[in-house]
Order: sequence, then structure tokens, then C-alpha cells
Amino acid sequence: MTGHIDLPEPMSTRAVRAVVTLFLSLSVAVTASAAGARFWQVATQSDFLKGDVSNLSVDQHGRLVLGPETTSVGTTSSPFLWTMVAGPDGSVFVGSGNGGEVLRLSADGKQSVFFDSSELEVHALALAPGGGLYVGTSPEGRIYKVNAQGTATTYFDPEDKYIWALAVDERGTLYAATGEKGVIYRITGEGEGKPFYQTKATHARALTFDREGNLLAGTESPGKVFRIDKNGAGFVLLDSGLQEISALRADARGVVYAGGLTGRSSPDRGPDRPQVEPSRSPAPIPTVSTEITSITIVDASGAAAGTSQPPRQERRSIRGAVYRILPDGVWDTLWSSQDDAPYDLLPDKDGSLLVATGNAGKLYRIDSEPARATLIVSADAQQITTLLRDKSDRLWFATANSGKVFRLSAGRAMTGTYVSSVRDAETVATWGAISWRGSMPSGSTIKLFTRSGNAAVPDDTWSAWSASYTRSAGEQVTSPKARYLQWKAELAGTSNASPVVTSVTVAYLQRNLRPEISAITVYPSGVVFQKPFSTGDAEIAGFDGTTADRRAAAAAQAAQIGGVSASSPSLGRRGYEKGLQTFLWKAEDGNEDELTYEIQYRREGDTTWKALKRGLTDPLFVWDTTSVPNGTYVIKVIASDSPSNPPGNALIGERESESLDIDNAPPDIAITTVRRDGGRTTVVFSVKDDHSAVERVEYSLDGDRWRAIHPKDGMADSVSEEFELVLEGDTTGRAVIIRAEDAMENVTTTRAEAPVSSR
Repeated sequence: MTGHIDLPEPMSTRAVRAVVTLFLSLSVAVTASAAGARFWQVATQSDFLKGDVSNLSVDQHGRLVLGPETTSVGTTSSPFLWTMVAGPDGSVFVGSGNGGEVLRLSADGKQSVFFDSSELEVHALALAPGGGLYVGTSPEGRIYKVNAQGTATTYFDPEDKYIWALAVDERGTLYAATGEKGVIYRITGEGEGKPFYQTKATHARALTFDREGNLLAGTESPGKVFRIDKNGAGFVLLDSGLQEISALRADARGVVYAGGLTGRSSPDRGPDRPQVEPSRSPAPIPTVSTEITSITIVDASGAAAGTSQPPRQERRSIRGAVYRILPDGVWDTLWSSQDDAPYDLLPDKDGSLLVATGNAGKLYRIDSEPARATLIVSADAQQITTLLRDKSDRLWFATANSGKVFRLSAGRAMTGTYVSSVRDAETVATWGAISWRGSMPSGSTIKLFTRSGNAAVPDDTWSAWSASYTRSAGEQVTSPKARYLQWKAELAGTSNASPVVTSVTVAYLQRNLRPEISAITVYPSGVVFQKPFSTGDAEIAGFDGTTADRRAAAAAQAAQIGGVSASSPSLGRRGYEKGLQTFLWKAEDGNEDELTYEIQYRREGDTTWKALKRGLTDPLFVWDTTSVPNGTYVIKVIASDSPSNPPGNALIGERESESLDIDNAPPDIAITTVRRDGGRTTVVFSVKDDHSAVERVEYSLDGDRWRAIHPKDGMADSVSEEFELVLEGDTTGRAVIIRAEDAMENVTTTRAEAPVSSR
């Protein structure tokens, strides 16, 4: 990836004008579409990383450029390839699952089975003396020694179930990381092995050596890095807070890199299955199944002895991270991701670090200070599980789901392809112009293509890829109208330079969607709210009345009641104003169009709607109900997206409220009899209301405290009630005051004079 790359120039004014003209001409031809254009722009590294690259790289500046050429050198029937090691003769050995084979790729490219174990998984390989291999298998936890001819013997068979990693020191001593007790063994001869260090973790997963010859170990449950000296004394270098340390590598400067991931615990290091949704599933960790598809470890205890405290809340969203541990023990987080989990690491000679990840099969290069990541490979597999640089300085990597082996060239590819993520327009859309920004050195080309469909995942129901678009200023997308769109870029460079794409933009128009009113809230009669940003007067939100007496009354009520409305953050203090009725509604538009509202009403029994208010822009209205006769009413809210659509294309949505009673007149009290019988006074009267039920009747003698009166039938529940008030004792000359209130809080009073006592 060398050579001069010109930085992209901004699009000229003429180019911008061309795009606008193209889109306007498109808009005129569109029918029944929302007027507001939307633009899908891919312009940052995070945007580009949502797509897939082939022989392209997404650099740290968010640019799409030609990357190293990837060559497939081996395709297997094994779903998982776990580990690789280079032989002295230039061949490469690969450990696989779920057949438990060791594959050999010879220097001339031939592939063969070097060793077929009786186990399901080969997770660990290490070179043995005489050109042979040490092979660590699972789930029975055996180590085989295989000579150069492929003849195997059982070298070490501990009680542990899993052999996760092998490492050979400078004296030829073999170390093995195991699970489910997290024991590291030192094996000095055939069958002669004993525990070297107990990590007190569920699994010891990764091994390497530092420049002083100390053994470094990474563990799972918890995810820690240990330094173990030659005497077997351990020291924790890193407590990551993540579930697992999946990879350990040390560079020539003595810097140690640790790859950590989090997710479900599993003992089969089997990568997770693909998900239909864009969100990634947890990182690959084995699972043993009767179908022999992977190996899964289940930690029933939840955590082994010595497990660290649970990770802090902010770390829970991290899928994977790479830590850098300096020779003096100081460490920092070099890289982290919410989408990608590291499975292997490889320091490069130039000081950069290669990071193999899943579950999208991406290979990153991390360099610079502060560290920045460049996507250099997107493999045709879910996980890149292992990295290897052979003695000829060639870079190899292997994958899982499916099991393949690739080799990466040192030079830049001449051509490359990028396939974007899928854009969901949320409804059937008409596609506008597609344009791009970047640069094309002489002799290079950039071509874009599109396809569309109505299935969320591209399949054979989608349209074919379109003819190429080559004008950076923009061309009309020719793919059919649909809900989903995807684009592809093909870059071709020269031996000296690569074309560069810094952004791609697609314009589209959604089909116009009908506005929807999902709810109407009818507040109790008289409840009003002040405007949240008043001019000083107690202005009522949603009410255009301006009478001084109403403002004064509202201010007094608001001062007494106080409080803030919980139903709408845009409303101010709650108050009470007789005769006003507040309505609040929730309206949505799938196109996010601007809406206006019309309010209509009808009285119970009527068949026609009458206009109450037009042209509202806020979903709030206050009705002065004194303008209509008492009765039961229903209101209807009509939402229109006409402000955002041309004439003829606007749509409306409507909703009716629940019924509400309007009653602004007080009940009538009719006194029929006032008589005195001995020491008792009886007042007989009736209370009637023309619409709402009589709710409360009270009496008072000469302004004394109010006392409740119950109807003759025992319950105040109708518009007409009969009462008989009996007063004991002498009431001569005393005024009997009767007060009645209906269900709408209308109140009236009258006076019944007690008769003069006759002697």
C-alpha cells in the first residue's frame, strides 16, 4: 500500500448545480411522494466499516482506497480453522474443527491432511523437534506429538478437558494452557508433565513469552493477563474487566499486546452463528454439541475462585478491546469496538499491529499515536481466527464459518470492490441521484452500481446490479422503486497510485405516508395550562381568547393550584378556567412532514361535523364551550401534511375523541314546601339540571357550616332529584340556605325561610 495518493478535491459549484438540477427534475415527475428529499451519505470510517471490502481498505481518515490483494490458498470442509504454525520447510499447518484434523499446506500450494485425531477440535499447535508438531486437542484434552511423516503418539494426557494453547520455550520445554480449571502445565518429556501454575480462572486460553523468557498467560472468566517467572510465581499484569483474553503477542521492543472480548461463556471456541440483524452476536468461544458443530463451555458456577469484580457499567457495551502492556507494566487500551471482537494479534515490523476479528471477518491495522485503525481486509467468512507471518515474510490468515486460508500480498491490488450496507427507506422510495467525492489519478477509474429490493436482506428477489455510474457529480439511479437500496463501488488503479473515494451520497424520496393521530387526551372541564414562555400575563396555551377577566382568573387559579403538567413537557403551570375545555393529541408522520390540524365537532345525534378551528400547528387546542348549547359532544382532529407536499399529493389522517359533556348552566332548585310541625321544620324541594347529574346538595343555617343532604332515593345520580330536609329544634327567623352542584361543577344557591312558630 505504497505510492502517492492525491487528496480529494471538493465538488465544484457546477457539479453541485448539476446534482440539484437532476434532483429537481426527478421531483417534478414523482407522484404521491413526500416533498422532502432525503440523503443517504457514507462519508466517515464508521460509515464505510458497515460495508464489505474486497482488495480495498478503509483507512484511518475514512477513505476508501485500494488495499493489499487477498489470495485464497485453501478451502476446507471444516467450519472452523483455529490455529496456524509455519513449518521449517515452508509449509503451513492448520488446526481445524469439528473434524479434529491438522491440515498441511505445502510450499507449492498443495493441501493435505497431515494428522487426523480422534478429537473434535485442534485449538493449539507448536513446533516439535525434528520437524514434527505438538497438537493440542479438545474436548478430551490430549497433546499428541506428530513426527514429520505424520505418525502420532500421545505425548501428554492430563485430566483437564481442553487444551487451548501451547508454547515452547528456548530450551524446548512445552507449556500447555487448559480448561476447565485454568491450569498451566509444564511438560518436560513424553508423558512427563505437571502443573506449573494455577490461574484460578475457568480457562487458561493464550500463551506467549516476554523478552526475559517469562511465560505470559491470558485467561477466561475472568479475563486477566499473568506473568509467570521460571519458578512458577505469578503476577497479574492486566485485569481487563472483560470476559476473556483471547490472544497474546509480544513484539521485539518488549511490548505485550492482549486481545480481550466479552460475551457468553463457551468452552468450544466455536464462533457464534450469523445474525440476520446488523447487530453482532457475541464473540466466538467454543461449544461442544452432539452435532459436532462447535464446542461450548458452560460455567455453571458463574465465576471461578479469584474472579475479579464485575466490569464497570460503561464497559458492558464493549465487544472487544486490545490492550498494550509496556515493559515497565504500564498498560492502556489501544483499541476497542462495540461491533468487532479480536481473535488474534500480530505485531508488524513497522510498529503497527494487525488485529483479526469477528463476527464480520475483518482484519485491521492499528498504528499512529494516538492509535487509529485501518480496515485492510474483509474476509468472506464470519471470523478471522488466526494470523501467521511465515519465514518468507508472507502474511497468512485463517477463518471460521467457513474454514478458509488466505494469503495477503505485500503490494497493493490493482482492483477492488466495496459493497455498502443496505439502506432502509422505511417505505417504498423513488431513488434520485447517486454522486461521490474523491480523486482519480490518471489511468484509474471509479464505478458505482446500485440494486434495490423489498426484502431486508439482498436475495434473488432484488433487482440485478445496475449499469455503472461514472460521473462523480451525480447520475440518476436506475434501480426500481423499492424500500431497500444498496450500492457497490469498483476501483481500479495503476502501478503508481490508487483512486480514492471519500464519500458517496444517494438522494431518495419516500412514498408519502398518511399522518397518524395515535391518541387524543381530553382533560377534565376547566383544566388549562399556561404557556411555558409567557410574556408576563397568565396566557393559556392553546387558547386565543384575550379577555382580561379570563386572564386574571387563570392567573389566580394557577397561583393557587401550581404544579407542572406531566402530560406534556411543552405546557406550563396547570390552572382552572370555567367553561374552557383542553384537548391534547399525539400526531406522527412517517415522512417526518410538517403537519397542520383542523378541529371539528358534532353534538350527539347530529350527523354532520362543524368546523371549530383550522390551521393549527401545535397539537393543542382549548375550546370555549360557552359558545355552544349544553350537551354531549365529540371532537375530531384532522392532520394534514400539506405544508410539506405539493398540491394534490398531501394526505390527511384523522381521529375522533371520546365523548365529552358540556354543561355551563347551574342546576335549578325548586322549594315546594316549608312547614313546621311541633319542634321540627321540614323543607321539601327538588333539584334539576338540563344535562349533567346532580352531584352534591348541601344546606346551611344562617351561613353556618355546610351539611350534606341526600336525595329521597339515597343516591345523587340523575339530572332530577327530590329532597326532604328535616330540621330539629326551634328555627324561628332563621334562613335555610340550600346549595346544589352538578357533575360539571356548576353551582347554584337559594334561600328557604323557616316559618314563624305559631303558639
